[in-house]
Amino acid sequence: MIKVGGDEFMPEDYIDCPEMAGKTIQLLRIHRDIGEGTSVQIELTDGTSFTCYVSVRPTVEASLYKGGVGAPETIRAYEL
Repeated sequence: MIKVGGDEFMPEDYIDCPEMAGKTIQLLRIHRDIGEGTSVQIELTDGTSFTCYVSVRPTVEASLYKGGVGAPETIRAYEL
């Protein structure tokens, strides 16, 4: 796990798109979905298009901790 500016992420939490390298963008559109997402459409000058859909997913975080005087002691943190 890598920590950047207080956020933690795994190195595999991204997607490389090497096929996009060197291409020229003709048009970029951002569409808001009726649901909880957004799509980004990139039309390229070579006649290809790239689309990316970003959605908001609910997260569940919980912790078992021992309270008392001072800061609570986290026994275990859970995340779904």
